[in-house]
Amino acid sequence: MEGKPVLENLADEVKRSLRSWTDTLAGERAGALRTLRRPANEFGVDRFGFDVDYLLAAAAPLIWLYKHYFRVETHGIEKVPKGRVLLVANHGGQLPFDGAMVGISMLLEANPPRAVRSMTEKWAATLPFVSTVFARSGQIVGTPENCRRLLEADEAVMVFPEGVRGISKLWPQRYQLQDFGLGFMRLALETATPIVPIGIIGAEEQAPALLNLKPLGKLIGFPALPLTVTPLPLPTKYRLYFGDPLHFTGLPDDEDTELDKKVRVVKSAIQSLLQHGLEERKNVFW
Repeated sequence: MEGKPVLENLADEVKRSLRSWTDTLAGERAGALRTLRRPANEFGVDRFGFDVDYLLAAAAPLIWLYKHYFRVETHGIEKVPKGRVLLVANHGGQLPFDGAMVGISMLLEANPPRAVRSMTEKWAATLPFVSTVFARSGQIVGTPENCRRLLEADEAVMVFPEGVRGISKLWPQRYQLQDFGLGFMRLALETATPIVPIGIIGAEEQAPALLNLKPLGKLIGFPALPLTVTPLPLPTKYRLYFGDPLHFTGLPDDEDTELDKKVRVVKSAIQSLLQHGLEERKNVFW
């Protein structure tokens, strides 16, 4: 028991140092970050455990990656509407740096800054420490009920309809969109939420994978286990392309064939953004 205050003091000092680093990296945007919406209860967190102060501290290393490692360029972020919105993007790179970079772009480039609530795979919630970091930073297990509640609270929710199929793509599959689930479209129709397609360029080269040891991954509780050729993500240059908001009408319980027509519109929009970005890019690293 005597060691508890020491550990708490150390944790508080680390949090203060990280928050100071965030302010330094954010520069003139530091003041704007203090205006972030704080949907908190009497314990300082929302119903999912999200803590804005924790996010602004934990964001520091990600902001450094955004500015100095991946050197992210954003295009069209002003198209993201206010209020509830679904941000739907391609997924890749073995580790979810793509989602993190979109989240940081909404903190540093959007006006006003917004905290993005990403839908994560269910298995991520079973990981010790990681699950707590995700929850405090605003990332939520991707169930329909969780997403519905966030949208009804007018949050910006990040969705990767390719799921594990996207993040574990092998090298020959880069920028080839995998099958999209229909769940995000049902929720968009149910909550009258606009969808902003996003094309992410750079993530799918950061950790080239040549083999997926899926059976071995399942033995250790992972849905996939891509074998990459590099132990750390490569410093590929990220480019984020935000498309025009898409508005859909219809019933959320329509037949899958009807929903799939709408999903294909979103998928086509993302593929067009990717094609544009790949044609515009001259080099993977700059």
